[in-house]
Amino acid sequence: MDRIKRLFVGGSLGNEHLTAVLAAVLLLLLAIEGATLLQIGSLLTVHAFVGILLIPILALKVASTGWRFMRYYLRDDEYVRRGPPHLVLRTLVAPVVVLSTLVLFATGVALLVLGQTAGTIVGLHKASFLVWVGAIGIHVLAHVGKLPRLLRTRIPGTSIRLALATGAVVAGAVLATATVPAADQLQDRASAHVGLDGG
Repeated sequence: MDRIKRLFVGGSLGNEHLTAVLAAVLLLLLAIEGATLLQIGSLLTVHAFVGILLIPILALKVASTGWRFMRYYLRDDEYVRRGPPHLVLRTLVAPVVVLSTLVLFATGVALLVLGQTAGTIVGLHKASFLVWVGAIGIHVLAHVGKLPRLLRTRIPGTSIRLALATGAVVAGAVLATATVPAADQLQDRASAHVGLDGG
């Protein structure tokens, strides 16, 4: 418990700062991931690499947000004083974001492992993306205005939180690098399927 407390030095403000740092990293990487969709046939390897890279960062973001919810519902005084997120965001948007994110990334990993470029899992991947992009769009619009202020905040434990976020990025990079051969094979299959190899 002492280690957990040290990670969240700064209380609810520290938790909010960690969430903001992770959100900024995610916005950048998701923008890159989105750009690959414009030429997915030729950028599938990049798409898969960034997708895998995102997983540990997303996991830490969910953990950080979940920590806030847990402390609030356990009636921690500091978190109760700051209050919960907006009712609509808490009860409607957040569950859809979490569920669609799980489906989106689970199907993406499954496609990479199975080497599939067509079929039911591809359909689920695309459908979950459509749900996810709508929900995450609302989520981002609700919070992006606070990011500059939160990122400039310097409170106790900032170095620990930055190290934690960096660790998530490094872990994601290691995982993504390990999956490059599988992503290359998927790229070859997708290219052959759409005739990009001249076949």
